[in-house]
Amino acid sequence: MQLFLDTASVTEIRTMWEIGILDGVTTNPTLVAKEGRTFESVLREICDLGVPSVSAEVVATDTEGMLREGRHLRGFHPAIYVKIPMTPAGLRATRILAGEGTRVNMTLVFSANQALLAAKVGATYVSPFIGRLDDQGQDGMELVRDIVTIYRNYRVPTKVLVASVRHPMHVVEGAKVGADIATMPYTVMEKLVQHPLTDLGLARFLKDWEKVPKG
Repeated sequence: MQLFLDTASVTEIRTMWEIGILDGVTTNPTLVAKEGRTFESVLREICDLGVPSVSAEVVATDTEGMLREGRHLRGFHPAIYVKIPMTPAGLRATRILAGEGTRVNMTLVFSANQALLAAKVGATYVSPFIGRLDDQGQDGMELVRDIVTIYRNYRVPTKVLVASVRHPMHVVEGAKVGADIATMPYTVMEKLVQHPLTDLGLARFLKDWEKVPKG
């Protein structure tokens, strides 16, 4: 499974990129707004780090606007994937952009039917938002299972990107059902590394090392 950061913080991205566990980045207008800088300056700095997959979202809601923004974004840097929302206008834009060779991440997916349509119009990634479904009393991971099953049944090349990840078990469950990617906040990726027994074990080793005669 590939691991993406859902952030626009260059500091967070650089930290995980330098550790060597990061495969990509997803951004959205909300995340970029938190940085207090222009969209293109943030995007340029992220891409210049060398991250191979960077999803940048359009803000237009009509097909023509999405096409205009999507074409601009795809020419911005080779790492860019264009994020387009799951709407009728978004489906039309995705079909056209995908036909031109643009890699599209179809976002705000909340049903298996939507995921099936995203694949039919040529989306490279489909992003089911599992945390938001959990918030509404639904089982978000069940949606991921359904999408993975449907795509496998028909050998669909679209990759399943688990989004709205809230905790490490979302990552584990996504990996168990065969999702291709999980994107998460920096705090969740930090927790993937951590375990209290690791900390206790290291502290014990270091304490015992102090007892070893030196010199």
